[in-house]
Amino acid sequence: MKYTSAESVFPEKLLLEIQKYVQGRMIYIPNSVGSRKKWGEKSGNRAYLNDRNRQIRCLFDEGLSIERLSDMFSLSQDSIKKIVYSKNR
Repeated sequence: MKYTSAESVFPEKLLLEIQKYVQGRMIYIPNSVGSRKKWGEKSGNRAYLNDRNRQIRCLFDEGLSIERLSDMFSLSQDSIKKIVYSKNR
């Protein structure tokens, strides 16, 4: 996380108000709820996993066994079962 001086960000009145509560310490101000990204959106991991799971479901629907899919994707059989039997297909 990058350090930013409060003096360069906040107007003087707001900075004086904040100093009533916190002085000389670093504080974390989280993103607002609407602007937060879900897990994996920024790195692309979410898209990768969605594509992988879609591929696993298609192969399962084509007749590949859970054991074979487990070997192909290096996942446990329980993980494959969760993917192919999930309600969010």
